Amino acid sequence: MKGARTLQQLALTVKRSLHHSHPALRSAGIIGAPFSKGQSRGGVESGPDRIRAAGLVDRLQQQGCAVKDYGNLTFEDIVPDEPVKGSRRVRAVGSANQRLSEAVQAVKKDGHTAVMLGGDHSLAIGSIHGHAAAVGPLSVVWVDAHADVNTPLTSYTGNLHGQPMSYLLYELQSKVPVLPNFSWMKPCVSSQDLVYIGLRDVDPAEHHILKLLGVKAFSMSQVDQLGVARVMEETCDYLWDRAKKPIHLSYDIDAIDPSVTPATGTPVVGGLTYREGLYITEHLCQTGLLSAVDLVEVNPLRGRTEDDVHSTVSTAVDLLLGCFGRLREGNHLPDYSLPEP
Repeated sequence: MKGARTLQQLALTVKRSLHHSHPALRSAGIIGAPFSKGQSRGGVESGPDRIRAAGLVDRLQQQGCAVKDYGNLTFEDIVPDEPVKGSRRVRAVGSANQRLSEAVQAVKKDGHTAVMLGGDHSLAIGSIHGHAAAVGPLSVVWVDAHADVNTPLTSYTGNLHGQPMSYLLYELQSKVPVLPNFSWMKPCVSSQDLVYIGLRDVDPAEHHILKLLGVKAFSMSQVDQLGVARVMEETCDYLWDRAKKPIHLSYDIDAIDPSVTPATGTPVVGGLTYREGLYITEHLCQTGLLSAVDLVEVNPLRGRTEDDVHSTVSTAVDLLLGCFGRLREGNHLPDYSLPEP
């Protein structure tokens, strides 16, 4: 019995060592995308500057990460932009995402891990498209309270921040109508290379799509049942069963429980704890395959108090630090040495 336990522990150690490589010095290429037209609430466009103002660049550098900040993108103001097939501000969203796709491709060409600061989650269209255009097939880990896989024809609201995955998935290409300013966009993700974590507010059509395509999804029920460590082990096992591809992490701040991150547009109770949210980033960083990160839907105007805003923004910064090697056990630079008396 003792021997069996020893073998089980050895197998677990080997399995974890396969998941956790030791990447070389990391470099972050930061793009600000102050865009809000994928949804109806103002304020999310100020997310990038608030995250920077909380010390993101300095804190990344302090933990040994090289950083190039490419600044904020500017987006064309398209007027008029009437609804198309029930979807709102389609022309603005299509144009903004084309611009973002080009920017992400430039960051990847420069050799950085791309960091896209949103802005609303419709920006994942351009971010993931640009990433795939630069490096080829991807694995996508989508951490969110929502599946964001409505098509323009199934969306209740017509807001494109609830639709980005439907534009990106090969299997849904026939379900997305032709839209103005989207002719540049071609699907680039297989449903078998996608994992959701943190779901707890999924529309009926989205639930049907996830089941129809066999998408791997860990709702908050599964997170509660399995624990976040097991969820992340299973996520990596699943994605790597076919091949180890670069990972794109698309992280909506509303994945975290609103008791921690209340300053967001569509909060849903019962979310990830601060600790669970950080663990996801730490685990993916330690794979050595994390190649791009979106951090979206921080909306300072949705906080009722300055403490609400501070908690949301500081959590966003901590999540990004976790993506680049910060460990809660502590860190030190590779060349650190104790001073001599």
